[in-house]
Amino acid sequence: MKEYTEPGTIEVRDDETLYSLLTERIERTGEDTVIASRKTGPGAWQDITAGEFHRLVRACAKGFMAFGIRKGDAVTLFSSTRYEWGVLDFALAAIGAVNVPIYDTDSAAQAKRILNDSDVRIAIADDQERFDRLQSVVDECPKLDHILMLDANALGALEGLGVTVSDDELDDRIDSVGADDLATIVYTSGSTGAPKGAELTHRNFLSIVRAGFVCMKEMICDGHPRLLLFLPLAHCFARYIQYCSIGSDDGVVGYLPDTRSLLPDLRSFKPTYLLGVPRVFEKVYNAASRKAGMGMKGRLFMKAAEAARDWSRTQQEGRRHTLRQISEHAMYESAVYRTVRGALGPNIKYVACGGAPLNPDLAHFFAGIGLPMIQGYGMTETAAPFTVTRVDDNRIGTVGRCAPGASVRISDDGEVQVKGANVFRGYHNLPEKTAETFTDDGWLRTGDLGSLDDDGTLTITGRAKDIIITAGGKNVSPIPMEATINECPIVEHAVVIGDGRPFIAALITLDPEGLAVWLPAHGLSADMSLDDAAENQTVRDEIQVFVDKANSQVSRAESVRKFVVLPDRFTQDNGCLTPSLKVVRPKVNTVFADVIDNEVYAGKR
Repeated sequence: MKEYTEPGTIEVRDDETLYSLLTERIERTGEDTVIASRKTGPGAWQDITAGEFHRLVRACAKGFMAFGIRKGDAVTLFSSTRYEWGVLDFALAAIGAVNVPIYDTDSAAQAKRILNDSDVRIAIADDQERFDRLQSVVDECPKLDHILMLDANALGALEGLGVTVSDDELDDRIDSVGADDLATIVYTSGSTGAPKGAELTHRNFLSIVRAGFVCMKEMICDGHPRLLLFLPLAHCFARYIQYCSIGSDDGVVGYLPDTRSLLPDLRSFKPTYLLGVPRVFEKVYNAASRKAGMGMKGRLFMKAAEAARDWSRTQQEGRRHTLRQISEHAMYESAVYRTVRGALGPNIKYVACGGAPLNPDLAHFFAGIGLPMIQGYGMTETAAPFTVTRVDDNRIGTVGRCAPGASVRISDDGEVQVKGANVFRGYHNLPEKTAETFTDDGWLRTGDLGSLDDDGTLTITGRAKDIIITAGGKNVSPIPMEATINECPIVEHAVVIGDGRPFIAALITLDPEGLAVWLPAHGLSADMSLDDAAENQTVRDEIQVFVDKANSQVSRAESVRKFVVLPDRFTQDNGCLTPSLKVVRPKVNTVFADVIDNEVYAGKR
């Protein structure tokens, strides 16, 4: 068993809360610094000062108290990522209420389960559609007293009601809340089973946020950092980075409710760093490739992309760049790299990725064009990141080191286990599940497989539950192969299968955006349906190139012997994707069981 503890400590006082991030920033920098920004129209943003933000937080906190919300009561935010979400989150933290977020894509039935499991008293939806979802189940939620709607001026209603609560009453409540009080119950996205409510305290989040100020100082603290936030705030990853931005001295977080005009919004907001899941960065790369086309510009882009990856690998290995590399890099900088960076805004300096494994080739591409790809590893149960790569120690293919004072170890059977101040206190109403999740000596079992080097750098090699054991007894980790197949510009998702089967195979879904550009470039109709594309031999030949590339990296027993292109996509509606866009492997096997049995393994047992 290999174990590593990162030197140093992160201090969190017993009387601190998430609300302290806001008040302590104001104490350091005053009320007039810009802390947030909201989109008001195409290319238009309204800045909010720390003082304005704080006054609205206090007003909403008073409103919740007037509604009868006590310390420890649960309140749900059922909303897309928007400025009001941040205000309400800090208001709930201030008075010791428990924020129980629901993904904006969740169904009424999913919302009902969460509302009842956590005894939510007030729910706040952002728009009429989500309000109606809550309204449809209100009679089945006995503890739910009120439903408010942001688009119907919920903040104004809270502010108006709150005039009955004095400043002294609010301050007394604020003083009663401490670091070890429950701050939130976050329901896991369910990629490995039914969602469970992870109970996270103020200390859990504060410890990892303060660690971020140490481990990612260059990205989130230095140089007037600006973050454009569009990932769902119901996810710990987005919520964590919101806290980092608001808690830093001059960070500005821009709240973006949707990504329909993401590229223009990036150009107008001008972020210095960007947070995303792998699919976001895959789309950025694929969009740049498609824009270049298939002719001379396309060939130039592909050469530039390979040169960027080569540049990054050389840099990471500590070798000097050759004169040829330096010359090519300078040429591609003006012809390609500057344009790709510019698509993410003129001031972009860093990109950060988490939530799922990222293909190393993609990370090398971004690093090679001058955008260090900061990668982290964590889970809901660790309040988002547990390990993270550093700007000065950014080894691509790894997920970095843990926070100061935190520990990580690899068990005898290869499982990653962690211990630290950001590890949650347990699952809500599930003591047996909580007990199963911790070892006898108090370490959190992550369920992930990994390796640890002598410097404490962690590499994730797979997930224990994802390991495929073929009928021949071969253990296969599907993630590396899936990552390679996903490089194909017309593939949206690849899922490798074969548990208990005679050979390894793959289910492939197509990317409609990629197809729209790729098809006419190959003499095919851009209007071809997904059904027809799934059967088209030219499409299959393109995918085969990437399947062959994946197979070249493994033994024959681990290689994909057959693949099926599905005419359907993995979506949240069919249960194959979580709200954070992770593939739900067991659900894929269930939804497409007929395809697996009758097309992939017909007659093969």
